[in-house]
Amino acid sequence: MLRRPHHDQPDSFDFTPANRAWAEAQITKYPEGRQASAIIPLLWRAQEQEGWLSRPAIEYVADMLGLAHIRALEVASFYFMFQLKPVGSLAHIQVCGTTSCMICGAEDLVRVCREKIADKPHVLSGDGRFSWEEVECLGACSNAPMAQIGKDYYEDLTAERLSEILDELAAGKVPTPGPQTGRFSSEPLKGLTSLKEFESGHYAHNASVDLALAQDDTIKRIDGTETALITPWLDKGGADRPGTAARPEITNGSADRTGVTKQEAKAATPAKPPSKSVPAGQQADAVAEAEPETLDGPRAGATADDLKKISGVGPKLEATLNDLGFWHFDQIAAWGPAEIAWVDSRLRFKGRITRDDWVAQARELADQ
Repeated sequence: MLRRPHHDQPDSFDFTPANRAWAEAQITKYPEGRQASAIIPLLWRAQEQEGWLSRPAIEYVADMLGLAHIRALEVASFYFMFQLKPVGSLAHIQVCGTTSCMICGAEDLVRVCREKIADKPHVLSGDGRFSWEEVECLGACSNAPMAQIGKDYYEDLTAERLSEILDELAAGKVPTPGPQTGRFSSEPLKGLTSLKEFESGHYAHNASVDLALAQDDTIKRIDGTETALITPWLDKGGADRPGTAARPEITNGSADRTGVTKQEAKAATPAKPPSKSVPAGQQADAVAEAEPETLDGPRAGATADDLKKISGVGPKLEATLNDLGFWHFDQIAAWGPAEIAWVDSRLRFKGRITRDDWVAQARELADQ
């Protein structure tokens, strides 16, 4: 399915102060240089704030994470949980249309949405408060047919009940989520065959429904007021707890978003064990680089060795080694710690020379 940004875009986007604080806290979960890993929760929070993901919102998140705008757009357009068009200001109805729900009447639910909201999916209702779409399996097959509205599932639906739910929402009510036929959860329709204590009426609703009712926010989007709940390390008393002292501000890139400087991080990193190819006692925390013997091509009268015979070296890595001037096993066999450091700094993935012990492998291959 082709997914592209909506044709009508707002001029700008900015997180609310509460959401900005939440987003910055999420970034601290990831190591320095890996902040891009926070892109999905940040895009989701932007969508929760606005209801859908506009292009300015996607670019705003990309800028927070130091990503090219196209990279964030790739994520937003790939995952169907991100809405690239405006949705209803009150509720967006997601009707499951996969096998179980289809067999049990999902088409009737779609018909209700067409009649009461809009004839086509992703189109706003006349008052702009509702929208709908058909989605793939939402994982409630034993309670088919069903739809997701806001954060919650409405299961065991009929066309009549969905129509009533839409009317209740329009009237400002919050319908009770979960099974709509009186079922507690997903027990057999004919009644329990085990755990029959649930039939006594001791529990009015299952835990998910109880929580939704207690919060009374089934269709309410996250607005940042939940910060203390979702990011407990931001609670007001957190700074007084052991190990949670305030971190220094980030200045000139000297510290990452957790406030830890590169020097502090290095000091806290356990020393790596000596590699197999470097004799004990010759390992140092920082090895000075020395350029190994390199060649412009295979030696005269000889053909290039097949460096792919070294475990850990594939076609692309062999081409890289050739570009650096390494064509024969004996060249690699002659590397010491300084030469390894020189080559390692020029490889995309560092550390594999010692991890796979290229030098020892090259020696054996050179002697054959």
